Amino acid sequence: MAKKPQEIVQFIKENGIKMVDIKFVDVPGTWQHNTVPADQFDEDAIVNGIGFDGSSIRGFQAINESDMMLKPDCDTAVIDPFLAIPTLSMICDVYDPIAKALYVKDPRNIAKRAEAYLQKSGIGDAAYFGPEAEFFILDNVVYENTGHRAGYEIDSIEGHWNSSNAENPNPGYTIRPKEGYYPVAPMDSYTDLRSEMVLKLQQFGMTVEMQHHEVGTAGQAEIDFRFAGLRQTADNLMAFKYVTKNVAKKHGKVVTFMPKPLFGDNGSGMHVHQSIWKGGKPLFFDAKGYGEASETMLYYIGGLLTHINALLAFCAPTTNSYKRLVPHYEAPVNVAFSARNRSAAVRIPTYNPGVAKAKRLEFRCPDPSCNPYLAFSALLMAGLDGIEKKIDPVKAGFGPLDTNIYELAPEAAAKIKTVPGSLRESLDALAADHAFLTKGGVFTESFIQEWIDYKTERELKPVEIRPHPYEFYLYFDV
Repeated sequence: MAKKPQEIVQFIKENGIKMVDIKFVDVPGTWQHNTVPADQFDEDAIVNGIGFDGSSIRGFQAINESDMMLKPDCDTAVIDPFLAIPTLSMICDVYDPIAKALYVKDPRNIAKRAEAYLQKSGIGDAAYFGPEAEFFILDNVVYENTGHRAGYEIDSIEGHWNSSNAENPNPGYTIRPKEGYYPVAPMDSYTDLRSEMVLKLQQFGMTVEMQHHEVGTAGQAEIDFRFAGLRQTADNLMAFKYVTKNVAKKHGKVVTFMPKPLFGDNGSGMHVHQSIWKGGKPLFFDAKGYGEASETMLYYIGGLLTHINALLAFCAPTTNSYKRLVPHYEAPVNVAFSARNRSAAVRIPTYNPGVAKAKRLEFRCPDPSCNPYLAFSALLMAGLDGIEKKIDPVKAGFGPLDTNIYELAPEAAAKIKTVPGSLRESLDALAADHAFLTKGGVFTESFIQEWIDYKTERELKPVEIRPHPYEFYLYFDV
């Protein structure tokens, strides 16, 4: 797509575009938008921006300082494939019109600052990220929370519980818990739906590598798109959620990226592959290293594992995230690194031995409820802190561990640190350990405190003070 404002305006005219949809991300990580008639969208709108009320956006401005500006990024322009009226979609940066600068709390701006810090550090000039965002495709979702009643119900044609339905005929092709990885049709009933998602993602400019059913019953899925730079990958992940949800809606289905919507089966994680390059050369490969990892990669791993508790405040940022981070559901609860071992928090993939450009690490703790601009930025800053301080993960006691950690004897397992068990623990860790994030002004002290306050007051406390349905099972007759 064109990269100059005048080329965008020309593209609009030549392609019969009637509307321009401008999108931006709020602090928790949800896309927001407004739509401008194409005849009102000129070069001035692109260069100088379009005004909006920042006080109505989660995590942004107070009502007495609400005027903000959206400036579209020309590199993100794409025709929206879901709208009947020809519409050009563009992602925006948020500007403060008084400061005449990028808005300090815009998550996309934080990602820009993280990329700039990498270059200024001299360690590398490009950081590549490749997330694997898992999700569920469901047929029906019902939930309610009032003062006297609470509960939820989800359903999927693939759910193992539907094998006993009295419908006639009942085909019986449901998926047992933890047996959803790679079965063919008719067990996997969503191949065409996921393929349609792939085609729409390609229309958004993404390179898709594969799609498949995931381990969980009830339609768990994964679609992998090609890695890119930090900010571009975060842009792509926002588009990924938009596309999968809208394709599902077209077919009367619903997609959720909630980490743990289903008890007793795997949750949805978002393993994040990472690498650093400099001068067009990968820095994470060493043919003689453990798992072919270079010393630079090991230091980066040391940074991730040293700061893992604080990182999870951004990478697993919901109360529901910690329903997933429990043993025996392929959840990476063990603070360790390993080659090939999926029970460790950091894995060094070995699919392409000897191929330097393919060498990367995989951080397995995040989930797709996160704001990717914040999560990826935090991961990069932790990794760079490890490189700058030369944190050796072996000397720090993080491994490598090449055994199934879940099956270790109790006395051996007890020696391995585990990730926080709740959002409160992660937020407390972030409050105590965030100096690595504020280097170069990437994250500000005030932003970190506002994040902790928002998560505590708007999410954590409301969950903690409510009676849980299972508590009635346990305690009603006490």
